Amino acid sequence: MTDATDETGRTGKPAARTAPDVPAVAHVPAAPFAPDRLTARAREIVAAARDLLEESGPAVLTMRTLADRLGIKAPSLYKHFPDKHAVEVELIAQMLEESAAALEAAESRTPGSLEALAEAYRTYALAHPHLYCLATERPLPRTLLPAGLEDRAALPLLRACAGDRDLARATWAFTHGMVSLEIHGRFPEDADLDAAWKRGLRTLHP
Repeated sequence: MTDATDETGRTGKPAARTAPDVPAVAHVPAAPFAPDRLTARAREIVAAARDLLEESGPAVLTMRTLADRLGIKAPSLYKHFPDKHAVEVELIAQMLEESAAALEAAESRTPGSLEALAEAYRTYALAHPHLYCLATERPLPRTLLPAGLEDRAALPLLRACAGDRDLARATWAFTHGMVSLEIHGRFPEDADLDAAWKRGLRTLHP
């Protein structure tokens, strides 16, 4: 469940539009994320980058701070990644793989339940707010991601919507909007968000 445009997101600026896209078929073979496409040292770098991101947000994640975290000189990082964007691509891939796994688990427990999918999506996003925002608030680097990963993340929702892509897009837009507003503290403190989630899902799926 990701942006439909084919941008690389190299500017690092929030995207003006983050409308989702879903695959044209109701089911394709899942393509699990393959961390072994990275060297062991590259995986260490990505793990350190994720720690920085989760702790302090994307503004703190630079090649210099990453090198400091690893106890190395910044130029050493460029032996493994050409720039910070390449590191961010790996973090986005992790987010897609982990959120896909969370949605698949919810689907397995309660097949066809949009409420279960929404709860899993919200729970994951709130547990990893900086990672979620990194992956969803800028154009998706689609061509740089592992093949099939984006589709895998979208398929549980598409199946719950009986293959209706427009309904799946609308539902994803609602869930993403709710999560994003909650992460950024845009709801009043007394807002009953659980009730708002239920009302929104019922409106889309009467």
